[in-house]
Amino acid sequence: MRISLKWLKDYIDLTLPVAELAGKLTMSGNEVGSIEKIGGDWDNVLIGRVTALEKHPNADRLLLATVDLGAESLTVVTGAPNLREGQKVPFAKVGAELIDGYTGKRSRLKPVKIRGVSSAGMVCSEKELGLSDQHEGIMVLPEDAPVGRPLSEYLGDSVLDIKTTPNRSDCLSVIGISREVAALTGRTPRAPEISYREGDEPAGKHISVEIHDPAFCSRYCASLVTGVKIGPSPYWMQERLLASGMRPISNIVDITNYVMLEYGQPLHAFDYKEIKGKKIVVRLAREGESLYTLDGVKRDLEPDMLVIADEKDPVALAGVMGGAETEVIDTTMSILLESANFNGASIRRTSTRLNLRSEASSRFEKGLSPELAPIALRRATQLLVELSGGQAARGIVDVYPGRKETGPLLLPGERVSRILGLDLSADQVQHVFSSLGFESRRAGDNDLLVTVPYWRTDIRIADDLVEEIARIRGYDEIPTTMLRGAVPERVSWPMLDLKGRVRDLMAASGLYEIITYSLVSKAVLEKVSRHDASMRVANPMSQEQEYLRTSLRPGLLGTLASNQRHDSTSLRFFELGRIYVPRDRDLPDEREMLAAVLAGPRHSQSSWVSASENMDFFDAKGVLETIFDRLRIRAAFEPGEDSILLPGRTAAISAGGDNIGVIGELHPKTAALFDISVQPVILFELDMQRLLPLTGQTAKYQPVPRFPAISRDLALVVDAGVAAGKVQEAIATFPLVSEVRLFDIYSGDQVPAGKKSLAFSIRYQSLERTLTDAEVDNTQKRIVERARSEFSATLRG
Repeated sequence: MRISLKWLKDYIDLTLPVAELAGKLTMSGNEVGSIEKIGGDWDNVLIGRVTALEKHPNADRLLLATVDLGAESLTVVTGAPNLREGQKVPFAKVGAELIDGYTGKRSRLKPVKIRGVSSAGMVCSEKELGLSDQHEGIMVLPEDAPVGRPLSEYLGDSVLDIKTTPNRSDCLSVIGISREVAALTGRTPRAPEISYREGDEPAGKHISVEIHDPAFCSRYCASLVTGVKIGPSPYWMQERLLASGMRPISNIVDITNYVMLEYGQPLHAFDYKEIKGKKIVVRLAREGESLYTLDGVKRDLEPDMLVIADEKDPVALAGVMGGAETEVIDTTMSILLESANFNGASIRRTSTRLNLRSEASSRFEKGLSPELAPIALRRATQLLVELSGGQAARGIVDVYPGRKETGPLLLPGERVSRILGLDLSADQVQHVFSSLGFESRRAGDNDLLVTVPYWRTDIRIADDLVEEIARIRGYDEIPTTMLRGAVPERVSWPMLDLKGRVRDLMAASGLYEIITYSLVSKAVLEKVSRHDASMRVANPMSQEQEYLRTSLRPGLLGTLASNQRHDSTSLRFFELGRIYVPRDRDLPDEREMLAAVLAGPRHSQSSWVSASENMDFFDAKGVLETIFDRLRIRAAFEPGEDSILLPGRTAAISAGGDNIGVIGELHPKTAALFDISVQPVILFELDMQRLLPLTGQTAKYQPVPRFPAISRDLALVVDAGVAAGKVQEAIATFPLVSEVRLFDIYSGDQVPAGKKSLAFSIRYQSLERTLTDAEVDNTQKRIVERARSEFSATLRG
């Protein structure tokens, strides 16, 4: 909201410097983003009066204008078509810095000769002074402009760009800011006196108003002014509109904009003769209706959009923009003026859906008081009568079905002390409320009953009143104290902690976290589960976000498919999130899950150290083993099945006697459904809910071994169906074995058909003594014998 200080002075006496005033407003919650000085760079620009106009001797389209500056008269060459003798105009002397009307750049005025005639200055347009983009003619000043006075003293102004908070709709007006300044400076605000001559016939005789649903329009007021003359608004009004960032259009339109900026209440002017049936109906749009708005665009209306209609058709989008059919034009003689209170959510929805934002809609969205509508209407009617020569009908039409009775708020005295830490007397608190326009009376020793003025729609509870005390007295007056009482103990969130640890481990293993939508389409869910009993949301935003996901797989595979198109390096993604498992006649079971996919080259670039190979099952298994090792969970991998994973290349993951997840290679048919071309794709999934109880085991201290270890390799040939993990577990049971690691699996020409070779690295160590070769040989011999008896294994030659 741009606030002109020249305009603001009409409602409050300003005694503070501009910068100090801006600081006080900012500290009270109305942040001043910037201060614009209008006329601050108008050096050598004076007010002059044109005393003579002569034709240029050497140019048909140029004139020689003699301008009286009080102390001197100067002659300049000009081509302005609107220049007349007797006019008062801005005159820039040589040395003034102006904006070039053609390039838009600032330049210093120099003496020049135009077609042989010296020009000792320049009469200025609004664009050259930086007031607007108008450059077609010279700016003509009012008759009361004092000749010879610097233009900066006459038109200069300071404009505050104030960023109001969403709950302070009252501060989207000059009067609203004047009330704030009054409270901060101890001054008394002034309001315009509203009175005008009225005709004999009441306005209700010429127009009727009907509101279909008070939930969308709580109040609708209208006045009628006849015999108006359309023309430009007076200079003082145009000046204020320009300073506020609005372009003057005509006296009627400018009045509605002026009052909106003055009071914060949007208004709209209809051409009365175009209202069919002389009836206004506030209703929701009907199926198939459309409206041409003032910007000339045809708007197709939807049934939940609020419109202003006459007896037959919509004539305006309520609170957003008027219709072209009832637009005020040069031949308009009678004006129906609207001032209403509309539902903010409805206006927001309509303006957003139509991509039609306006100054009016932005105010209605923030919630205006219904009591403001008749006040602003009478003010606008007054200006219409004064500035357009019209005659107002007697009274106004005021339909108010949404009236709500409100009572005073009780503010306990101890509440102020408790919230702010300030010991204030009831008199001090009442003084603050009085400065804001609130009425208050005692309700005990320190308690107050506070009546909130109509314009403060944001004050609803006692703590809102406490906030007002803090704002006006100053937040810097609140004392700084140490915390009282004990510091609250940390609340433990085991699942949150576990997710943080797993997230860090996944990232450390080289995977990238993704976050996908919890809502997906039915078609995507069916790609990963043909018999998925998912839950549909009642009001889906689109078909792509219609069902609650029952798996993280669709999002992961969709992300993998999207990234493979433009990324030839390794693709490693994981997601930690919730899935929603339906329950009979109940809300879904929200389960925390971890899922990940790996595909593409194992290394980003091939080198002489490692060949360029794609990641496989064991790369993903290694990530899981890292997680289990760091969480101190003993997990086992057993042959398993899954609907979207390849049989024979899928393992069920179990721990603590419970199935906690699955790992396997993605089936080519599923990959094709997601347009995934890279092969193989390894996917794993862990149920975090089942993983959580297995964590939390405390680490057991083990001293650093004092005696050296001995490492031996052992290659065993077993049947192809024997699980390497079972063999590894059997080896690890021997007392002198401190570590066993599988480092190679081979099947090919060098082993019999139907067999495979498992190569283990075994570490032997004792905490009590140095082992001898004989002890190690004996243990390894026993390992081979056990492998032979349990797994029919033989030593690989």
